[in-house]
Amino acid sequence: MRKTEKLTSADLRQFTGTTQWFRHSLMRSITYTDGVQFLAEMGGAYWLVDKVATLQLEPKVRAEEFQSWKLKVNDDRTAVLTCDDGNHNIIHSEVIEFTDFPLDQVELWVEGNVILLPSEH
Repeated sequence: MRKTEKLTSADLRQFTGTTQWFRHSLMRSITYTDGVQFLAEMGGAYWLVDKVATLQLEPKVRAEEFQSWKLKVNDDRTAVLTCDDGNHNIIHSEVIEFTDFPLDQVELWVEGNVILLPSEH
């Protein structure tokens, strides 16, 4: 695969399941789907996958069986990454000082030890 000029939300919606599981290189108990691999590679977002995976070490985050992670990119290229429990109760939030992530926003879910796109559920 080659990095595209511009990753789109439509590119991500094509993923409705997974045929291959990817094991996170640092957090070996975490796996992720084809769609997340595509997002990481085409969107230059391995850092985002790493962030979601390593934050599983935080007790408050790890305690949630289901997590909804949202990255919202601002016009000045800062971003906010939040995690909630699926009922809009914020578990984690942080400001990203700079990102070149190509989408205005993206959502990832964590179910158990799996990171996936919502369309892959």
